[in-house]
Amino acid sequence: MITELYFLLPLTFVAAMLNAAIGGGGLVLIPGMLTLFPAAAPATLFATEKCASVAGMATAATQYARRIKLPWGLLLLTASTAFCGAHFGARAIATLPSTWIKPFVVVLLVVMLLYTWFRPDFGKQDADIPVTRNDKVRGVLIGTAIGFYEGFFGPGAGSFLIFLFVRVFHFDFMRATACAKVVNMATNLGALAFFIPNGFVSFKLAIPMAVAMIAGSFAGSHLAMKGGNLWLRRIFLVLVIGLLAKLVTDLLRTQFL
Repeated sequence: MITELYFLLPLTFVAAMLNAAIGGGGLVLIPGMLTLFPAAAPATLFATEKCASVAGMATAATQYARRIKLPWGLLLLTASTAFCGAHFGARAIATLPSTWIKPFVVVLLVVMLLYTWFRPDFGKQDADIPVTRNDKVRGVLIGTAIGFYEGFFGPGAGSFLIFLFVRVFHFDFMRATACAKVVNMATNLGALAFFIPNGFVSFKLAIPMAVAMIAGSFAGSHLAMKGGNLWLRRIFLVLVIGLLAKLVTDLLRTQFL
């Protein structure tokens, strides 16, 4: 266990930096955990990663909230429904296979990538429009859908949140990223409301990982705020391309192996 931690904690720090800046840390951390702990059940590793990520998300959300004005009314409503959606998504893992969702996610990622790529002004400026009742309804729908997806499958949930906050509510990338951290924290908590009582979390790993997550999230959020919207947009595009490549590779491996 001690030897594995020497590799796991630096990896967790890097994943937390990426998560705090734009999301997608799980693309780095989950494969690393599966490699370091091949005998562990995948559900245990996923649940442990989510447990540690809560500390990282809370740290990043706090750092963003100190410098960026967040729409707390909309955000708390979205986060509440995301919590519920993630809880039911985690429960669905026990009864439904996740393989059917991968092709659907690939299509959504392609659409999201093309939309962002060919609109260079997308997410560049914040419209600063007051939140309406219709916006709150949209927030409920987004929170429920992304929450369920995060609890059930997971990869790309943060990227979908950022895209939707920019597209639907006309935030800039910085504000959308900050809002995504709050909702992501709620989705992790919702999933953990199922995973912890059912004994999926390894606290021997989760606690030291949480410490590394806090440090990495602090560094990542400060780098993101220093880099600005243009930097975040570029990292967002790279992340989506990376996620697409991983999912397509997984699909091809499933088909031909």
